[in-house]
Amino acid sequence: MNHNFAFLLARFLLIFLLSFSIFSDSFGQQQGSLMDVDTLTVKRLLSTLKKYEYVGISGYIQPQFQYIQSDGARSFNGGDFARNVNNRFMLRRGRIRFDYAHYDSNNMPQLNFVFQFDGTERGVFIRDFWGRIYENKLNMLAFTTGMFARPFGFEINYSSSDREAPERGRMSQLLMRTERDLGFMGSFEARTKKIFIKYLKWDIGIFNGQGLTGTADFDSHKDLITRLSLKPYKISPKFIVSGSVSGLFGGMEQFTKYIYKMSSNQSFVVDSSTSNVGEIAPRKYYGADVQIKIPNRVGQTEFRAEYIRGTQTATQSSSETPGVIPTLNGKNAPLYIRNFDGAYFYFLQHLGSKKHQFVAKYDWYDPNKKIKGTEIGKIFTAADVRFNTLGLGYVVYPNENLKVTFWCEMPKNESTNLTDYTTDVKDNNFTCRVQYRF
Repeated sequence: MNHNFAFLLARFLLIFLLSFSIFSDSFGQQQGSLMDVDTLTVKRLLSTLKKYEYVGISGYIQPQFQYIQSDGARSFNGGDFARNVNNRFMLRRGRIRFDYAHYDSNNMPQLNFVFQFDGTERGVFIRDFWGRIYENKLNMLAFTTGMFARPFGFEINYSSSDREAPERGRMSQLLMRTERDLGFMGSFEARTKKIFIKYLKWDIGIFNGQGLTGTADFDSHKDLITRLSLKPYKISPKFIVSGSVSGLFGGMEQFTKYIYKMSSNQSFVVDSSTSNVGEIAPRKYYGADVQIKIPNRVGQTEFRAEYIRGTQTATQSSSETPGVIPTLNGKNAPLYIRNFDGAYFYFLQHLGSKKHQFVAKYDWYDPNKKIKGTEIGKIFTAADVRFNTLGLGYVVYPNENLKVTFWCEMPKNESTNLTDYTTDVKDNNFTCRVQYRF
């Protein structure tokens, strides 16, 4: 009897016996011995099913309190504050995730799929809807389709439930808001323990480009994204390193003839050729990241760093990747092409035990590398202003299902000739978050 037939037969018998057990419940006392036999059989069938299938439900919620220096300030730490508001309670995330996996007789995965939803006071949204197929001859290839995280960098793919800082950095949020997109991805990852390449993983995929910021793709151009990773590798008992290099090669269709680019004299110059319409404006990112862990008797010390640079197409007022065709006064808005770069650095240290952790993070995002400081004025906007952000935090883990974070964040913008940015904006903020997880 082959394994597939045995699996289907076991599944059928399990459903039948469960139904019979429920029907026979009223006879339980008179027919005790029969029920005992049924229960034993059901347990054996469940054991058989567990060998081939896995179904899991997990989730977490993140209620938090926040305070910011000035009323109605803009914030990348949970969203802008409402007008005349400088403190708030909010439910930052409320996730529930359903996982299903099927295994072959050698306990190797054949397929799995994931549904994940996010529910807060602002509404309910999808986060993950994807399926993955594994090949089981070489045990090296997998193919993923649906809505899932783009394979770029470390921070984009680091779960919000595990991340020590409350939010991803300003650069990650602007370039890839919500982190996910619709597409197809192939992955090369050895699932055996006999060869060195088990430490390597290569993902390459094709995606719509706008992610969850738009409800549908607005052009036919797709983004090619790839990441080559070194999984945690123990160089010595007290030194573990991991990292990756990433690339995004994409763009968006130009629905307007007005395309602005930076010139050599620190100014935007417009190209209004009618041939611009229908061409592709570039979005190209290049990144590298590294993580170093140094275990010790009370936990570990960890350093993380990631650097990204490239070309971004957006609008005059924002460097965020557009989710829809940009418009201005009822017409297609001009597009602005900027060269950018940014980075972040983490230092994490357990304090006496794994239940207490100090976190320091410094990041910067420069959306327009060809101009700085008081050169920014007139035709420029806040989308061209560089920000440096220092974050300091203390994280407590009372148990595996509970995490409490105290976080102070101090963004600092460069001084410019823009009205709102002649000096540093008063937007320092504090977050106290409790995370419940199951």
